[in-house]
Amino acid sequence: MKKGWILLGALLSISFGSDAQINSKAYATMLDALYKKTVPLMSVATLQKQPDAILLDTRTKEEYNVSHLPGAKWVGYDEFELNRVTDVPKDGNIVVYCSVGYRSEKVGEKLLAAGYQHVHNLYGSLFEWVNEGNPVVDGKGKPTQRVHAYSRLWGIWLKRGEKVYE
Repeated sequence: MKKGWILLGALLSISFGSDAQINSKAYATMLDALYKKTVPLMSVATLQKQPDAILLDTRTKEEYNVSHLPGAKWVGYDEFELNRVTDVPKDGNIVVYCSVGYRSEKVGEKLLAAGYQHVHNLYGSLFEWVNEGNPVVDGKGKPTQRVHAYSRLWGIWLKRGEKVYE
């Protein structure tokens, strides 16, 4: 079933092209199929009300350097290890994110298994954050409009910002 929704995303990217504005219902449907829901989800609106949240970016270092949520710490995905979060309290309010939420869910699972108590996956992740008009910063902490769109297939879900694929 999940593969079917991912295939639908691929077909939409072919049908509409990379500059298409996909409505949020299609994005929500894709996310619903993608997530296993093993890590509680947190909306962008809820995150904005939580100034104490510890943000962990689970994308590649290259993606993080293009842009990330202000104050986020890079922890990676393929290279993620628990020793990267030894400074994060196990009872802290942790929010993990990636491009759309798949990789961050996997890292969130590892954090929960290691005893971290309050871990949430940002619903829609960086794409949702940017699509809702929120700011991002580059690797030097400076505001930017550039957003790593992961790939042209996944980039169809990013409606705002300057898409970067390198």
